[in-house]
Amino acid sequence: MTARQNVLAVVSPHVGGRGIGAGLATLFPADAHVTVVERADEDPDALRSAHVVITALAPVTAEHLAAAPELRLVQCASHGFDYVDVDVARERSVRVCNIGSSGAEAQNVAEQTFALMLALAKQLIPAHTALVEADWALPRLQNSLTELCGKTLGIVGLGQIGREVARRAVAFDMNVVYAGRRRLPPETEAAFGPARHVPLDELLSTADYVSLHTPLTDETRHLLDAERLALLKPTAFVINTARGALIDQDALAGALEKGALAGAGIDVFDPEPPTPALRLLRAPNVVLSPHAGGVTRETLVRIALAAVRNVTDFLAGGTPRDVVN
Repeated sequence: MTARQNVLAVVSPHVGGRGIGAGLATLFPADAHVTVVERADEDPDALRSAHVVITALAPVTAEHLAAAPELRLVQCASHGFDYVDVDVARERSVRVCNIGSSGAEAQNVAEQTFALMLALAKQLIPAHTALVEADWALPRLQNSLTELCGKTLGIVGLGQIGREVARRAVAFDMNVVYAGRRRLPPETEAAFGPARHVPLDELLSTADYVSLHTPLTDETRHLLDAERLALLKPTAFVINTARGALIDQDALAGALEKGALAGAGIDVFDPEPPTPALRLLRAPNVVLSPHAGGVTRETLVRIALAAVRNVTDFLAGGTPRDVVN
């Protein structure tokens, strides 16, 4: 880079805010002028002069895009990009990128998926709570304890993260089925058991565990609505470490309340943080975590490096990776 380039780093408070943003800023070369904020419109002058916005789960709306006439790139520091108005960005010739090809989040999201699955299978939350309250709950819980071995894991979206989940499922001797727009090559399927490509409704009706690993788009919003949730077996578990709005949260709470599902492990919500009124927070047999599937120390470093590398290459005249619009 020769001329100074203006970068606006927008880090939502619920993922670390200015503290995380300050660390992100240190990764840029000296000729990049980086302004750290927690909302895209917090510093109107910085937004107006920004050539690049790098955002960590902070909304970039049509209004923000209109207020940034110099903007050429929005870089999402995540696999997801649903918090950016991608259509308006396209209309304004602003590229939107994620870090999809980096695999930065894949390891930890896959681990978080299995942490939730194991917690449900082994009833870890109610067992812990009972013991703390001097209640030896084994007689009450033992009929609910299950194994992952031999169970069918249905993966919705077998991209990089979905494949890491499938790889771990093989180690647990689980059977893998997956749904997606395209069937993977036979040699890829063979590495996962083999995995079988099936229609989504068949996956839902046969899987013991359903794990979501697909982006949030207009087509996938409320992918699991009341109708589709009704296809699951009453002994099945739902795991969501992707995006909260992939599931109709009210419908999921209703299914759990009436015993139509065995349980759910949820790491993502709509909105985030969830409001206290969310029924799912009080639903039976749920294990909840605060979008922890991409924020280990190791993961944050990989995410930051991947996002900054893409921005730096772009500002130096290169072609950005992982353009989603």
